[in-house]
Amino acid sequence: MKKLIILYCISAWVGLGACSVYKSYERPDMPVVDSLYRQAAATSADTTSIASLSWRELFTDPKLQALIETGLQNNTDLNIARLKVTEAEATLMTSRLAYLPSISFEPSGTLRSVDGNAMTKSYDIAASASWEVDIFGKLTNAKRGAKAALEQSEAYRQAVQTQLIATIANSYYSLLMLDAQLDISERTAANWGENVRAMKALKAAGDATELAVAQSEASKLSVDASIASLRQQIDQMENTLTALLGIAPQKIDRTTIGEQRFPTELAAGVPLQLLQRRPDIREAEESLRAAMADVGMAYADRFPRLRFTVTGGVENDALRGLISSPFSYLSGQLAGPIFSFGAKRAKYRAAMAAYDASRLGYEQKVLTAFREVNDAIVAYRSASRSAELKRNLREASRKYVELTQLQYISGDIRYIDFLDAERSFFDAQVEVNKAVLAKYLALVELYKALGGGWQSEEKEA
Repeated sequence: MKKLIILYCISAWVGLGACSVYKSYERPDMPVVDSLYRQAAATSADTTSIASLSWRELFTDPKLQALIETGLQNNTDLNIARLKVTEAEATLMTSRLAYLPSISFEPSGTLRSVDGNAMTKSYDIAASASWEVDIFGKLTNAKRGAKAALEQSEAYRQAVQTQLIATIANSYYSLLMLDAQLDISERTAANWGENVRAMKALKAAGDATELAVAQSEASKLSVDASIASLRQQIDQMENTLTALLGIAPQKIDRTTIGEQRFPTELAAGVPLQLLQRRPDIREAEESLRAAMADVGMAYADRFPRLRFTVTGGVENDALRGLISSPFSYLSGQLAGPIFSFGAKRAKYRAAMAAYDASRLGYEQKVLTAFREVNDAIVAYRSASRSAELKRNLREASRKYVELTQLQYISGDIRYIDFLDAERSFFDAQVEVNKAVLAKYLALVELYKALGGGWQSEEKEA
């Protein structure tokens, strides 16, 4: 009963002491703004926020979805990130178990013979329980640091996953753009091949010059060269994509760039709170939280450590003629530095400096997120507008080709003028595909910048 009273008093003292030295984590203040985007007033409040969509809702192409699923399963970097989460979970469990007593069981026995007499046997069976009292919060801070490390590793996993999804989508759309350019080039090459044959026939009839034939052949050869280059780029892009997917190089099953569909009404939806959904922001904050825990551990390390040990068991001593005797005892150990020559204080100052550095890193990460969101919104809106203008230019170029063809047939213009019109139309078609690709890539970048799909992806993980 006396021992229980002593332990109760010590525990109460410990609880008071632990509360007195631990400083709880507080999130640094963010800039006070109504929106991440400086032109947020132009954003409609009733449209769908990109940030609230999962990647399956944004990337609706079923073949792209299948590729993303393969990448999420096989990608090496993502699997390594998952293993880091598992490692952090085990570390957190270890820190939680540190609160519990460590129990050991130590049986032993001996055989003795004195002056040739008969052998005597003795044994003892002992068990002990050792418990470190968390007076100054060292164990508490270790647990909080391990928990922050777990959250940090989970945020890193999400960041890797988000980056992987975005990279797969970018590669897929780039591949579709190359397919479209190859199709345009092949159709143009076939058309210009007919022009070459027509010009040779006209020259044979005396209605065309050698210069006109040479110009048509040069145009045909130029397109043929672009076709060879495009086929090489397609093969290389497929190889890049298969590497992301964690599979051997092979033909990628895909749709066309004209079949892509996205939600019709998309808003940025950029209140300040969206920053907290970004994996990199969460990772930076958990790093800051872990740094605060390190400060607490360094502070607690300057004070003594108190450990209690309870030992009990039974023993037999044949020399004393005892059959067995039970025994038990309680011991306490208080250990701490007396003279560390400033090492403990220096360690604490180093931990504080590391915390301040983490705080500045977190604040810079927030500012970087502001910039990335604004840049992504500007890029998406600019790309959308550019794609529309390029479509108008393509239609104007188409009409121009039709008019110049009629004028050439009627003899009002030279053949070189007709060739220039066809080249302009070819370039306009290519520029439309590039503009559409830029719009798709900007949309992916905006989705990533906003931390889109964080909540839904978190549930799926």
